[in-house]
Amino acid sequence: MAGHSKWANIQYRKGSQDVRRGRLFTRIIREVTSAARHGGGDPATNGRLKLAIEKANAANVPKDTVERAIRRMQGAESGGGLEEVRYEGYGAGGVAILIECLTDNRNRTVSEIRHAFSKHGGNLGADGAVSYLFRRVGLLRFASGTNEEKLFELALDAGAEDVESQPDGLLTVIVDPEGFETIRSRLGAGGFVPVTAEMTQLASIRVPVAGDEGWAVLKLLSALEELDDVQNLYSNADLPDEMVHQFQDAP
Repeated sequence: MAGHSKWANIQYRKGSQDVRRGRLFTRIIREVTSAARHGGGDPATNGRLKLAIEKANAANVPKDTVERAIRRMQGAESGGGLEEVRYEGYGAGGVAILIECLTDNRNRTVSEIRHAFSKHGGNLGADGAVSYLFRRVGLLRFASGTNEEKLFELALDAGAEDVESQPDGLLTVIVDPEGFETIRSRLGAGGFVPVTAEMTQLASIRVPVAGDEGWAVLKLLSALEELDDVQNLYSNADLPDEMVHQFQDAP
C-alpha cells in the first residue's frame, strides 16, 4: 500500500520464541487495560477495547487473563499507573519514526528510547516533529482470492477511502477511524470478513533508504521494538525487501 509503514510487515524481535510470546502477551494485556480504563469495559461500546480483545484472541492470550484485566479497570483501579505517551524522531536518511508507548515511568521510557536513537544514528525529536507525516486510519485486510471487484464496490459504497491490492494477494481496505466499525459491519453483512482489522498510522510519504543507512534504520527499529514500554511503532522507511530478509535471517 502506498505510504503504509513497511515496519508493520517486517517486525522482528530477536531472541527465543518464549520471550517474544511473553512480550506480545504483555503488550496486548496492557492495551486491553488501557482501552478499558479510557473507554469502559464493554467492547460493544468501546471500539478500541474490541480490537484489543480481538488481537488477544488471535494471539491465543488466555480468556481469563483478558477478563481479569478488564475487571481491574471496572473496579476503578488506577490502571497500574500506566499512561499513554508518544515519541517522535528521525532515523538515518531522514526516516520518520513514531512510537506509541504505555508506561508507568516516563523518565525510564524516554531514556531508553533516546539511547536507542543515539546508538543507531537517529535523533529523538520534539512533539510534532514527524507526527504530521502520519494520519490515523483503520485497516481491514482480506485474504488472497477475495473478489476484488465486489469488495471494492461494496467498500466504497459503505464509505471506505480506498481498496489496495498487495503483492502477496491480500486486499486492504482503508477507512476513516470514525466509520471503522460501521464499514466493517457492512462488509461482513456482504460476506466479506477481514482476516485482520486494526487502527494504525499511515505515512503520507515514504523515504527510500538502503546501504549503511538502511541497516542503521533496521537496527534502530529493532532496538525500539525490543523495549517493553513500546506498544506500536511506525516508520515511513522504504527498505529493500532483500535487505529486510537478510536482517531477519541474521543470527
